[in-house]
Amino acid sequence: MKSATKVIGLVLLMALAALPVFAGGGKQAEAAGDVIKIGVFEPMTGANAAGGAMEVEGIRLANELFPTVEVAGKTYKVELAIADNKSDKVEAANAVQRLIDLDKVKVILGSWGSSLAIAGGEVAKDAKIPVIGLSCTNQLVTLGNDYYFRVCFIDPFQGTVMANYAYNDLKAKTAVIVQEVSNDYSVGLAKFFADHFKSLTGNGNSILTTVNYNTGDQDFSAQLTAIRSLNPDVIFAPGNYTESALVIKQARELGIGTPIIGGDTWETPEFIDVGQERVEGAVFSTFFASEVATTPAAETFLKEYRSRYNKEPAAVTALGYDGYLVALDAIKRANSIEPARIRDAIAQTKGFIGATGTTSLDANGDATKSAFIKGVEGGKFVYKTIVNP
Repeated sequence: MKSATKVIGLVLLMALAALPVFAGGGKQAEAAGDVIKIGVFEPMTGANAAGGAMEVEGIRLANELFPTVEVAGKTYKVELAIADNKSDKVEAANAVQRLIDLDKVKVILGSWGSSLAIAGGEVAKDAKIPVIGLSCTNQLVTLGNDYYFRVCFIDPFQGTVMANYAYNDLKAKTAVIVQEVSNDYSVGLAKFFADHFKSLTGNGNSILTTVNYNTGDQDFSAQLTAIRSLNPDVIFAPGNYTESALVIKQARELGIGTPIIGGDTWETPEFIDVGQERVEGAVFSTFFASEVATTPAAETFLKEYRSRYNKEPAAVTALGYDGYLVALDAIKRANSIEPARIRDAIAQTKGFIGATGTTSLDANGDATKSAFIKGVEGGKFVYKTIVNP
């Protein structure tokens, strides 16, 4: 008897579901269809999870503040479709494919980690879906890919900035490079630093050596012992925040007091959590500093972020915020939800004023932006100076 009742109930439910929807219900259903999806592929798990989470934080905040976009006289609700690329190149490609095939996104944001961005970018290029990179600085992200753009500066500029800092501020005449050889970002940035440092010193042998390690390594005693015997004026060690913090921590424990400098990936709470007092004095380049953020968009971003999280935002969080707004701006200017037209509008982005300053994209889809120098002081990231392009 109970079984028969269940069957009858199921039949009634199916019949009700098949009935047409009238009046207000019809309008709601129509409105529900006016949605445009923006994809996000970020490392939410794995070695780069902290970086991915910070970028998503900025994207979500922008979506909360600007949840709709006007296209051809119609208001579209903007929904985020977030895919975890698991800090893995293969998964990055898979994540982008899922966003395109399953979520039907019109534009994509991401990813933290240039290697992940490059892998996902090939899929987006084949599908002709535009992507806006947030903090992926390696030149290869946009090179040869007409569908990939970014709102951050690129490594040739960042490498030059840190070489200038080493030579002019630290008065360094010799350097050693510690690079994460399995990381495109680290290898690329190390090369640009080395090239410019040699030019500044006028000495082709001013880079005393380059030592390598792999993502996930935890013991750097062999590399650091070799470095100690060379006694360089500065160590440049761009890489992921966890491994970089361990390199610095172990260097200090071995008695190496040489200044250690790096790149934008260091600006995560985990860098200080792992390195603790040993990373005091570490200096790096980054994309944003609230101390000198003066645009109206920056003021809005900082006010809303601080009220929600009661802390200062990371630079990549501000880039996530800007990446979303650049996408929205392009959709408005395209006056279309067609990916090809959105792509063309992104490519024409000039003078867009966001939280991280003014964004204008060049012929390669790269942004010309200022760099900020920060250091670790008292267990916090402290702004030092700004370097304009």
